[in-house]
Amino acid sequence: MKTIQAYRYAIDLTPAQERAVLAHAGAARVAHNWALARVKAVMDQRAAERSYGIPDDQLTPALSWSLPALRKAWNAAKHDATPWWQECSKEAFNTGLDALARGLKGWVDSRTGKRAGPPVGFPRFKSRRRSTPSVRFTTGVIRVEPDRMHVVLPRLGLVKLHGSARKLARRLDNGTARIMSATVRRDGGRWYVSYTVVLERAVRTPARPASAGQTGTVPPQGGDYRSCAH
Repeated sequence: MKTIQAYRYAIDLTPAQERAVLAHAGAARVAHNWALARVKAVMDQRAAERSYGIPDDQLTPALSWSLPALRKAWNAAKHDATPWWQECSKEAFNTGLDALARGLKGWVDSRTGKRAGPPVGFPRFKSRRRSTPSVRFTTGVIRVEPDRMHVVLPRLGLVKLHGSARKLARRLDNGTARIMSATVRRDGGRWYVSYTVVLERAVRTPARPASAGQTGTVPPQGGDYRSCAH
């Protein structure tokens, strides 16, 4: 049986690594804001056209808000929007676009009743001062070192952990875990790396399942009995 689990570790970045993470987080913010501005421009244009009495089938074509569509539009515009784009991993820009795609979907699902809970607002532009620096990596070298006190991350290289990653390392070593992504994020005054991991868990079945119709709390003869209350 496969399940998804998160592992989070405090990390000690070098000054150079911290500058790299902040640069990537800034790239994510730029991509997010660029795509959001594009989405809002088309929405505003369609609203203005409706106010003029233009039929819906003649409005400016709506944009797709899916991540692949946003990524395609970004790739076509990034040379002009961010001439420095090659200085950062493509994962940085994808982080911002993915956050926007999720935000837009949450807003639509909330308005149409597909999402339970409190209403979700329309995504806002991210400011450098108020947004939390974060970047997610899904490709490249992502691994736990044998000493379990260091990890390797794309563009950052060897990163020191504040504690041991032995639990995750054991699962990786025995083949029951696979890392899907690693997110570096600043929480308060400390940096953390969070792994999203696919785990292979064995389906547990009773060694001697009770026969159909058996009732009571008396265990089968010779069996091991453990009360559910414990």
